[in-house]
Amino acid sequence: MMRVLVTGKGGVGKTTLTALLAQACANAGFLVLAVDGDPQQNLAVTLGVPPSEAEQIVPLSHQVRYIGEKTGAVPGSGSGGLLVLNPDVTGVAGQFSIAVGERIRLLVLGGVSRAGGGCLCPEFTLLSSVIRGLPGSPDDMVLLDTQAGLEHFGRAVASGYSTALVVADPSYNALSVAATSARLARQLGVPDVVLVVNQVHSDAHEQTVTDRFRDLKLFSGVQFLPYEPAVRKSEPAVDLAVLQGTPFLDHLNRLVTMITRTGFGHS
Repeated sequence: MMRVLVTGKGGVGKTTLTALLAQACANAGFLVLAVDGDPQQNLAVTLGVPPSEAEQIVPLSHQVRYIGEKTGAVPGSGSGGLLVLNPDVTGVAGQFSIAVGERIRLLVLGGVSRAGGGCLCPEFTLLSSVIRGLPGSPDDMVLLDTQAGLEHFGRAVASGYSTALVVADPSYNALSVAATSARLARQLGVPDVVLVVNQVHSDAHEQTVTDRFRDLKLFSGVQFLPYEPAVRKSEPAVDLAVLQGTPFLDHLNRLVTMITRTGFGHS
């Protein structure tokens, strides 16, 4: 199974890229599990789920009975119970994911929103275990759309994923966050860290990135995605069909080739 996480600064197009990659990989013949690890939970509508249906999706972090069964502690029940730190989550993808295409399924993780819950609350324990392994999944590829930064799940990422796509735009702030995210991904043990620069308007933008990172040794690879107005044409959903014949789609397919070739994405 290929396990790829998508991270970076907020607002640079992580969720849009995750949805487009899911479609492109599905078109290439892969079975794709798209995992929404961002508490904003926008991946469903971006993949084309109608907003009214997306609002009815219960994230895994709110599946109280399941969390209690697997961790031995019910969310919000307070301390005192024996918390299972490595719960068996075999089959979780099959049980809680929904089909959003012929070869794409979506699993919405949700977040830990209870104030003062701490990093050992039942919800966090379960989500971390799911991210680490997703055992029992028949899919060829897992694409995890994360919230900004990698700190939220810490070492769970290191043991489950071997490719991190660090998304940025050509702005100074986004590139600074990308550098920090790349270093953190390396520290967490993610072997391949790919820089994806979105919304590139010109060769000058590419030069800005090269100057910012010098010879780009911080990354295993880099892919530029040109600015393409058609990407926003079908919002809130995104659809590869509106990108046919565009330079953007050519560059996206190059990224698919990069992450699916031998040595990338396999864990």
